[in-house]
Amino acid sequence: MKNQLITFISKQCIRLVLLLIAISMISFALLVMSPIDPIDAYFTGVAVSDEQKAIVSAYWQFDRPPVERYWHWATNMLSGNWGDSFVYKAPVLQVISDKFTSTLLLMLVSWSLSGVVGFSLGVISGIYQGKTLDRCINYFALASVSTPVFWLGILLVMVVAVELQWFPIALSTPIGKSVEDVTWLERLHHLALPAITLSITGVSAIVLHTREKMIDCMNSNYMLFAKARGESLWVRVKRHGLRNVAIPAVTLHFASFAELFGGAVLAESVFSYPGLGSAITLAGLRGDVALLLGAAILSAIFVFLGNLIANILYIIINPEVQGGR
Repeated sequence: MKNQLITFISKQCIRLVLLLIAISMISFALLVMSPIDPIDAYFTGVAVSDEQKAIVSAYWQFDRPPVERYWHWATNMLSGNWGDSFVYKAPVLQVISDKFTSTLLLMLVSWSLSGVVGFSLGVISGIYQGKTLDRCINYFALASVSTPVFWLGILLVMVVAVELQWFPIALSTPIGKSVEDVTWLERLHHLALPAITLSITGVSAIVLHTREKMIDCMNSNYMLFAKARGESLWVRVKRHGLRNVAIPAVTLHFASFAELFGGAVLAESVFSYPGLGSAITLAGLRGDVALLLGAAILSAIFVFLGNLIANILYIIINPEVQGGR
């Protein structure tokens, strides 16, 4: 088991290095071909001369050939220098570290919500297969997977935040209140709506997967034997069902954690939540190459870690799974 895990992790790390090289090259090429001129975006709304633009372009090295710019960025990154963001006037690593804390909190809360709700609905749907409750849960799962994050976020803002006034419309803290004075209850109050939005769109996979596993479990011989012994429905589910469907659901849910990163970017944009997603959106509109490349590398590592944890769990749970698959 130990050797299998070491071999598997070593192969995955090699794949990660090759993946990061490919992503950095492709992302840089797309940014170079982007119609957004970083210098024009830098001086938006300000009248400047061509000489001033040339000075700024030379300072940020936009006047150099693309290959030279990429090589300069790549060599600096290997030494730990991810470059400077000209939008935030700060090192990229500092911007990412400042913004990523809020994004990670949002992702953890929404991931936990989608896991608990999705697993519970999947179990109930599998128990009552073919009945009205099962059909309603299936419709909800299919609707949630088909709903764009930004559209659902706007809808919840209009209904829950504006009409019902249950949650704040935007931001992560109350307006006019210093960060030191904000309580954790107020932070969670502002976090609730974007987290609910992100969790609803991510609940479908766990619901449908758990439902199928639960149906197989309910039709198994050991469940029929437990029923013949006189055990009630929920006793059978508790003793024999939950354990068998929980392990596949957990591994699947860990794999889906990486996918939340893309949804968090959209959710933060809708709710003006000051996380990494908002920073990426602003960097894209301004053509901030260094920050966008840093975000692309971080998201690739994040997705890789999520999938790696899920695969390791599969190997631990089922040693027959080959590490090189």
